[in-house]
Amino acid sequence: MNSKERYQILFNKINQYNSGEKGITRIAYSKEEQSCTYNFMRMCKAEGLHIRMDQCGNVIARRGGSIKGLPPVIMGSHLDTVYQGGKYDGVVGVTAALEVMKRLNEKGIKTDHPIEIISFACEESARFGVSTIGSKAMAGLFDKEKYRFLKDRDGIPMDKALSLCALDFNSIDQASRVNEKIKAFFELHVEQGPVLINKEKKVGIVTGIAAPVRLIIKISGTASHSGSTPMNMRKDAFLGASEIALALEKVAIKEQHYGTVATVGVVDIHSGAMNVVPGEVEIKVDIRSTSLSSRQRVLDHLYQTIQTIRRNRKLKIMSNEISVEEPVLLSTEINDVIQSICERKNLPYNFMPSGAGHDAMNMRKLCPTGLIFVPSVDGLSHHPDEYTELDDILIGIDLLEETILHFAKNNTKLA
Repeated sequence: MNSKERYQILFNKINQYNSGEKGITRIAYSKEEQSCTYNFMRMCKAEGLHIRMDQCGNVIARRGGSIKGLPPVIMGSHLDTVYQGGKYDGVVGVTAALEVMKRLNEKGIKTDHPIEIISFACEESARFGVSTIGSKAMAGLFDKEKYRFLKDRDGIPMDKALSLCALDFNSIDQASRVNEKIKAFFELHVEQGPVLINKEKKVGIVTGIAAPVRLIIKISGTASHSGSTPMNMRKDAFLGASEIALALEKVAIKEQHYGTVATVGVVDIHSGAMNVVPGEVEIKVDIRSTSLSSRQRVLDHLYQTIQTIRRNRKLKIMSNEISVEEPVLLSTEINDVIQSICERKNLPYNFMPSGAGHDAMNMRKLCPTGLIFVPSVDGLSHHPDEYTELDDILIGIDLLEETILHFAKNNTKLA
């Protein structure tokens, strides 16, 4: 069996874990995600890797180095998905890392530094509204008291969800590796956008990662009968939410030169009915940019809009920032090496920012970090039809393997 066939089998084995009928639904800390995680652990063990799971549910699979005491070189991504997502987001990075390990074992290659795979827990914000939980915990960025009572769509708080997976929320601090030396971290990921496809490039070398501010906004009016309440006497919470969404779109368009975007991704009308004026609505907002000043202008405009709507529509509006992250610049030293490998292998590449968040942005707090993109057909992501050509994934794996081998040598230095 060649590596292409082997990788396809590995990829398919991971994606058999799915709770939905459309696309892939493998939500963090769910039965399907946990089953997938433990199957991945068994696959790593079969390769002779030392396996452990930390207090947040991150899986760390380690291949020893030949020189004692050297810090690890790490690669990884995540296995959880959004609701009705696709097969490639996150999964490519985790399975690619395992394929690299298989190749090293197959070739009998010993590295000076130990090499690790990390499958990060709860990278997606789909369940609790906060992303990259596992890598936040590892980087010492987990806000325990802020996240403890965040609830999923079924009303299950985060601490309860972890306990159902035999994880102790109060022990998450122990997942931190801030006092540990790590040489470098690498993540291979599908682009989740159309740039590489449109520019006919095979590799994206990521220079920086945009960071989101995420908010929950509750709009409270008065629920009333739709037939007997005159239009000028209504306190319609949904119309207030709609004004917020449209105002966000307008200001984000003004800031698009900075790559800034704003999204209302969730709208919940409590006790909604066709013949009831909505009395309470909750929306979840995501604002992100690689420019902090641009993102702040959008956020300031949002708060001004809330004040205006509160006054004009006589609504109660409460906002809560549940996540505030900073844009991250990635290692230029690592990117120079990736560029040189691409040029030597005649791979067309593109330096580019990432509009989507990744575990790499938290790992940058711990060590020099590189993020490699492979093309996404039609730029689709978080969608059942997301797709990346197998040959493009294999190109990414080849590049990841060479990069890992370069930095797993004791004589390669990083600032």
